[in-house]
Amino acid sequence: MDLAKRCVDVGFFTNRIDDLRAFYTDRVRLPFEEILPLGDGMRQHRLGLLGSVLKLNESRIEVPPHRSGGYSRLTIADRRTPIPMLLDDPEGNQIELVPTGHRGINQIEIHLAVTDEAAHARFYRELLGGEKIEAGRYKIGETIVSFARDSAASRAEAVKSAAPGEVIAAMRAVGFRYITIQVRDCDAEYRRLVAMGAWEGAAPTTLGTVARISFMRDPDGNFIEISQRASLTGALPGS
Repeated sequence: MDLAKRCVDVGFFTNRIDDLRAFYTDRVRLPFEEILPLGDGMRQHRLGLLGSVLKLNESRIEVPPHRSGGYSRLTIADRRTPIPMLLDDPEGNQIELVPTGHRGINQIEIHLAVTDEAAHARFYRELLGGEKIEAGRYKIGETIVSFARDSAASRAEAVKSAAPGEVIAAMRAVGFRYITIQVRDCDAEYRRLVAMGAWEGAAPTTLGTVARISFMRDPDGNFIEISQRASLTGALPGS
């Protein structure tokens, strides 16, 4: 992939924004950046995450309970942490703090519980262009994505491409629900991934002058946002 940023962003949904913001800013010590309105009763609280962005999507509408499988752990490199520490945030999301360099993690690692390791290995290696570190671990830029088979994981029902609003409604549930990869050309990456047989989530759409985005899904149906953000790539097509 032609990356516009070498760090993958991570997105959560919550009805308990005050509790989550306190945990990630006070306990994990991530810096607050800004709040963005998303519409449909949601706001996105953005925290700095070693080059990535932690997106806490606050919903005024009741968010369904946490779903098993999929994105299951976020590991953060922290020079102030002497030994690995496993924490649960206020909604039970698993967060691991490790000394910088531990297990080769110098930024963050995103872990998934999956139904089929071979299918995810092909997806991250061939479609997303990840660099293989070892079995079940790939680097996209500076971010590591890892996965392992888990009996609690399940495969989503195959559905056709939807509108972005429908995608957000589909993935809205408590916890860690999607990742964002910033690219230089959203449309080109979307066409390439579809041509390679990727599962479409939503076709590219433009969000004002801020970003052009599309959604893809991994072999289990977990959502991946492909984003061309104007602040990283310059003016968007047609603007």
